[in-house]
Amino acid sequence: MILKNTVGTLVVYSGGVVIISTLFYIFFRVLSVNVVDYRFVVGPINRLFSNNVSGLIKFNISSENSSSVNYENFWNQYKHYRESSARHLWPSKDEQYDRILHQLNTVPVINTSLPMKLIYLDWGFLYGTSAGQKFFLDEKCPVSWCSFTDDKKMKRKANLVVYRNSLDKYAGCGDDSGKSCSLRKQIHMLITQESPFHTPYYKSAINWTATYRSDSTIVMPYGKFVFFKNFSKLPDKTYKNFALGKEKKVAWFVTNCRPKNGRYEYAEELAKYIDVDIYGGCGKKTCGDQYDKRCYDLLLNDYKFYLSFENSNCKEYITEKFFRNALSYDVLPIVMGARPEDYEKVAPPNSYIHVDDFVSPKQLASYLHKLDRDDYLYNSYFRWKGTGEFVDTKFWCRVCTMLHEQDATGVQMWYDNLDLWWRAPGTCIKTRYFPTNFSKKAL
Repeated sequence: MILKNTVGTLVVYSGGVVIISTLFYIFFRVLSVNVVDYRFVVGPINRLFSNNVSGLIKFNISSENSSSVNYENFWNQYKHYRESSARHLWPSKDEQYDRILHQLNTVPVINTSLPMKLIYLDWGFLYGTSAGQKFFLDEKCPVSWCSFTDDKKMKRKANLVVYRNSLDKYAGCGDDSGKSCSLRKQIHMLITQESPFHTPYYKSAINWTATYRSDSTIVMPYGKFVFFKNFSKLPDKTYKNFALGKEKKVAWFVTNCRPKNGRYEYAEELAKYIDVDIYGGCGKKTCGDQYDKRCYDLLLNDYKFYLSFENSNCKEYITEKFFRNALSYDVLPIVMGARPEDYEKVAPPNSYIHVDDFVSPKQLASYLHKLDRDDYLYNSYFRWKGTGEFVDTKFWCRVCTMLHEQDATGVQMWYDNLDLWWRAPGTCIKTRYFPTNFSKKAL
């Protein structure tokens, strides 16, 4: 990744004296941020106006005259800010922090004498949005000084232009270097919750991304589990017997029968060794459409296991098949899709079974039979119940916050070639399952 040098101007209010200094040396060092696949440019620092705003860092550079400014002191404070704040809010190579929670808890400095941040939705009003500020007020967003529009006449005036799944010819920044991404005031963002196998190629430069991946600018997960504040450890036993009354083995709701990861072939092989009931367009059983309450009642009351098989085996690609279909209905999910470490990062502890932990469907079936015979062992996968909850990540609230955060810090971000990030080597695995040859090919 290449980072651009820039000239920053620092305006310091100290005892009524305004110090304006050009900080070549400071920003030369600031711009040495090591972040893979992204570009950051730190512009004028203007978070110097309050001491009591959550998420605010105040730079105190005391000096009687401009010639004695302690630049090293400033650098140390800025370095602390960058590590303790910016790294929590923007993608970084080392994702140690929960950026969703940090974004929700950040309230940047906002000048309400200026117009609201205008967000243009290229596809119209989806995800519960509506024209104006009403959505942000109804959601009780920590930062609500934003409004929506889908009026094409307002597109050029918008602070943020949002595209869904595909980018039209106007979405790019204008050149391959991404230079215009850093210079223009308007931000362009792509939203997609599909995997790289089911999205077009994105070879243009763009500012922000919103996807299920944790290294997106604004993470947009299908679900998020958080422990209650008083959580310390999992209980020794569950509060009820989750196997009680369940006589059937494995269920699967599916309509896309032959995706590229071979999930249907795996299910067919698994069905040779344990009962697998397939509902929907790919099976012989029906219970209404995939969102019908009758289908979920079957999971809740009749089945012990559910196939939470994604249509793509890609990094962090974990959808509602896991969060809604399985975890919400007291059934043990058998997962295929993202890597085992991805599930471990977002799922309640010991709440699922990953196919990659077994050499074959036959071996998996043998373990499922063992769980079916042993209620204590089966219930061990439900000890997490009652220790936390699934929360609303307030996606659009966080978008509004980050628009103002960029103003408050001067941080700019863009991707030179979105596909180099979205389809980086190893992001997805093209897998075909066969009874005697389970092979995986990285794309």
